[in-house]
Amino acid sequence: MILIAEAWLFFCLCFFFFSIPHLSSGADTLLVNQSLSGDETLVSLAGNFELGFFRPGESPNYYIGIWFKKVEETTIVWVANRDTPVSDKFSSQLKIIDGNLVLLDESNTQIWSTDLMISTSSTSASVVLRDDGNLVFRNGSSSSPPIWQTFEHPTHAFLPGSKLGFNNLTNTKQVLTSWRNREDPATGLFSLELDQNALQYVLKYNKSLVYWTSGSWNGRFFSSIPEMKSGVKFTFIFSQNENETYNTYYLYDTSTISTLIMDTSGQIQQLTWFESSKKWLPVWIQPKTKCEIHAFCGTFGTCKQTTESQFCSCLTGFTPRSKSDWNQSDFSGGCVRKTNLQCGRNAETPDFLMTRVKDLPPNNTVAVGSSGECRTNCLNNCSCNAYSFFDNQCSVWDRDLLNIPEDDSNGKTIYVKVASKDLPRRKKRKGVTVSTVVGSVAGVVFVLGLIMLIIYRRKRSLVGKTTMEGLLVAFAYKDLQIATKNFSDKLGGGGFGSVFKGVLRDSSVVAVKKLESMSQGEKQFRSEVSTIGTTQHVHLVRLRGFCAEGNNKLLVYDYMPNGSLDSHLFHEKPVLSWKTRYEIALGTARGLVYLHEKCRDCIIHCDIKPENILLDADFCPKIADFGLAKLVGRDFSRVLTTLRGARGYLAPEWLSGVAVTAKADVFSYGMLLFELVNGKRNAERSEDSGGTFFPCLAATVVMVGGDILSLLDSRLNREADVEEVSKIFKVAFWCIQDEEESRPSISMVEQILEGVLDVNMPPIPRSIKLYADNAEHVVFFTESSSQRSSLESSSSSSGVSQSKSASP
Repeated sequence: MILIAEAWLFFCLCFFFFSIPHLSSGADTLLVNQSLSGDETLVSLAGNFELGFFRPGESPNYYIGIWFKKVEETTIVWVANRDTPVSDKFSSQLKIIDGNLVLLDESNTQIWSTDLMISTSSTSASVVLRDDGNLVFRNGSSSSPPIWQTFEHPTHAFLPGSKLGFNNLTNTKQVLTSWRNREDPATGLFSLELDQNALQYVLKYNKSLVYWTSGSWNGRFFSSIPEMKSGVKFTFIFSQNENETYNTYYLYDTSTISTLIMDTSGQIQQLTWFESSKKWLPVWIQPKTKCEIHAFCGTFGTCKQTTESQFCSCLTGFTPRSKSDWNQSDFSGGCVRKTNLQCGRNAETPDFLMTRVKDLPPNNTVAVGSSGECRTNCLNNCSCNAYSFFDNQCSVWDRDLLNIPEDDSNGKTIYVKVASKDLPRRKKRKGVTVSTVVGSVAGVVFVLGLIMLIIYRRKRSLVGKTTMEGLLVAFAYKDLQIATKNFSDKLGGGGFGSVFKGVLRDSSVVAVKKLESMSQGEKQFRSEVSTIGTTQHVHLVRLRGFCAEGNNKLLVYDYMPNGSLDSHLFHEKPVLSWKTRYEIALGTARGLVYLHEKCRDCIIHCDIKPENILLDADFCPKIADFGLAKLVGRDFSRVLTTLRGARGYLAPEWLSGVAVTAKADVFSYGMLLFELVNGKRNAERSEDSGGTFFPCLAATVVMVGGDILSLLDSRLNREADVEEVSKIFKVAFWCIQDEEESRPSISMVEQILEGVLDVNMPPIPRSIKLYADNAEHVVFFTESSSQRSSLESSSSSSGVSQSKSASP
């Protein structure tokens, strides 16, 4: 009887266990009578996304989240219980209870819910993880509308197809909020949301202070995000109606894996997964530098843009408030004084740390008094943390200092209060002997004498009245006459003047450019040239010096032994290999990126053509004549209109009367790419092209998927990478779009050529046909009224609306 009873009990237990509904492996749906726990997951139908418990990094906590299934680097895109983690995933359950999706922790306590005001006992309720990453909750069949979905309740990531905006019916908004740090998905300090009144997106610090805006919606794009006009992989939709206002976006190539995240750093980042490198790479970031993010380095933390591994550091005399947070790149806690300053008789003696900053920190109070009074008042005020005396005005800071971007060169000075013992000190003066003083004086005299000798020899190595002026050498005209043998060895010329080879007394070879028809005064010329002289980049020709004596205005550059690009493409010089040509295209783009986006002021070159791309001894491309448009000033428009030989590099807007932007350089760069591939002038009537304007010929081949290598310079014997040639042509056609708004930025071009971004098939500009029909007018620009009016009429009719189905 005992054996029978035990067998019956075992049978009942087995029946009970196997009757519990378990989640099938690889299922994409959670039904009303099922639960998810432990290592169980939901996987979308095509295997794009997965939902389940995860543990970030070394954290002991578990969370319910959604991540990319096909990406090797675990990347979470949604978190349910971000502020209420569980410690045991096997005892916790995600399930449907009374019309809500809920998460129960190990003690069976509800810690997260969809919070729907619906109570139902329907057995048809279900949760489905879709292939776009949207977790959809329905109270009925698969055709019934969702009653809740993650796309309307994002956490920190914005997936293609989801919404980011405001729902008027429910009076709720979608907000992206950063994680607290890399291992803690709890609500962080930074958020992205829609400002409904201004129809713009804003980044906020601590849900209140705005530190970046997208600019208002103008009907096509957000005014501060012109990149939306020509996205590489995306199409954007901004919708506003009586029910809701939101932005969404879609991928042209559905096989691309991409998402926008609100990063822990305070930046919004559009990331794309590159399978070849197994990495997420950012294709768009705002703000562009972390030092622009409010309170990025916390209190008494300084931000340096030149630091690569760590942007933040503490002021001298301060230490991180939490070293563990700083090790996780979470600098928001800021810094504290190594020695606490307290008021009273026995308090530490305070002093001031002098720091140069780009801009004075916020939250200052203006006080009355001189510089000495400003210092004394702050020193004696226990609540004063810092002071500054700038423009005869005393400013004091009674609260913690935030946003301290250091600038060691040209910044403003602020004095931060810190314990005297924590400041670096010079040795005390006690016990200084006569021999020490004499030795010090002798050392100073020796150093000064050495400096004078170096300066003297430097001047001797130049000639005559040549002097040093900042980073540049101010040459005497007579010296350059001697160096160039009275300007006898001419290297070339153009609209700005002629270039001559010269040899200085130190045997260095230079290129001397004589500028023609300069009307600027000597002081203004020196000022402008000094600005150009500070512009240094590996793909820009280095300006060594200048001459400004009366009407004689000359510029002295490094000499480029391999000459200009046009001499290799169009004349009898050794043929450039395809690899070299591709590197020239990429290097030229990098140089333009520096001029357009990384200089203090945007520099528009205005005359990109093969003659202005010089090649050093290693065939590294260097852009010449940059900054001359600014230097020549009002004369520049005359130079362009009388210029002979700039064969079709000028963008249509030059003749339309509108202000020229950096996109004019992009157009010229696109025209240069055609010639770089073909090895001939675009408008050259050759047998190979059958007398056809080359971009027209290229369009007929590229658009129909013809023999791309047939367009290659015949001297290369078809020895080139087909994909690279095709990529160059696509980029070139995007660059010469009729409307400058449809052209990509040069930084986008750089990323495409580097392989970071893909490029879609471009629309063929209508102006290509006009260029072909009016080739004689395009090739030579003169002041002939008939030619100018003809070209103006051509350019005015060449506009084309941006296509939503294709972008670079």
